[in-house]
Amino acid sequence: MYYLQVYHFYDEVAATGTDDVQMVSLVTGQSEPVLYEGFQAIDATSSPIRYRACFTTSMSTAMLTETYELYEAAEPLTAPDWFECFDAEALGAELEAGTALAFLGQKDVQYGIDRVVAITDDGRGYAWHQINECGEVVFDGNRAPENCPEPPNGY
Repeated sequence: MYYLQVYHFYDEVAATGTDDVQMVSLVTGQSEPVLYEGFQAIDATSSPIRYRACFTTSMSTAMLTETYELYEAAEPLTAPDWFECFDAEALGAELEAGTALAFLGQKDVQYGIDRVVAITDDGRGYAWHQINECGEVVFDGNRAPENCPEPPNGY
C-alpha cells in the first residue's frame, strides 16, 4: 500500500516548453504563459490535488506583482520525498516570511481546485493544486454558495 501511495499513482508531466507555467493576468483575468526554465512536474489521476511542479523564472517580483493576480490563501501541499525539488515546508516558510509570493495560476483547473504558483525572490518557482473556497463547501456535501459556479453533476 505504501508503494502505491508514494510511487505508483504518480506520473511525470511531460513539459511542452511553452505553456507549462501560467498565471492569471490582472488585465484580462485569463491564465497566460510566463517565462520559465527547468520545468519538472508530477501528477496523478487518483486525486486532483496531487499535482506538483518546480521551475525557475527570470521575471522580477515587481513585474510579477504588477502583472498577475495574487493568491491570498496559498498553502503548499507536501510532495513525495522522491520529488526532491518541491519542499512544501520550506516554501510555506518563505511565503510566511514574504520571500515568496503566491499567484493564481488557473482558477478551477477542475471544479473546486485552483492551480497555485509561488515564486521566490531568487526566481525559484513552484506550482500545486489546492482546494478553493467553493470546493471546500461543495466537497463537504453542501450547496455551492451564491458566489460559486454551479457544480457539475455528481457533486
